[in-house]
Amino acid sequence: MKVINYIKESYNELVNKVSWPSMPELTNSAVVVLIASVIIAIIVWLMDKSFETIMKFIYGLFN
Repeated sequence: MKVINYIKESYNELVNKVSWPSMPELTNSAVVVLIASVIIAIIVWLMDKSFETIMKFIYGLFN
């Protein structure tokens, strides 16, 4: 019975107490996440390319 009571209370809280964001708020949040993801991906790519260049230079010194 505890599980059923838990489910009922959870449903009641989700329906009556949670404030759900509006569609424009969701859209704005999605755009922010998309832009942040792209910026982080570019930064990681630049770091990877820089490290690759440095390593090629270092290995080139020993060959």
